[in-house]
Amino acid sequence: MRLLVFFDLPTQSKKERKEYTKFRKFLLNDGYDMLQFSVYCRICKGQDTAERYMSHLETNLPPKGNIRAMSVTNTQYERMKILIGIDKKEEKIGKKQLILF
Repeated sequence: MRLLVFFDLPTQSKKERKEYTKFRKFLLNDGYDMLQFSVYCRICKGQDTAERYMSHLETNLPPKGNIRAMSVTNTQYERMKILIGIDKKEEKIGKKQLILF
């Protein structure tokens, strides 16, 4: 199971940028990997684990901005398509390159 987090946080003032950085560091320290800007993903062992990490998110919300979280099964996650334009800046990772822990 995967837990996906999508967020839009304001970064106009120095305080807002600090809150953005704090939230981003929280995600990285909590085991999330960045898929793309403002989209992070974490592997969970099951629904119970996903709910536990969802509660971690709720207790670490920044004061402003929008955050969405969604849990998907590994099968649903594997169906995700990566669409790359002419400026190729991302490489598709095959199943053999997946690191499991």
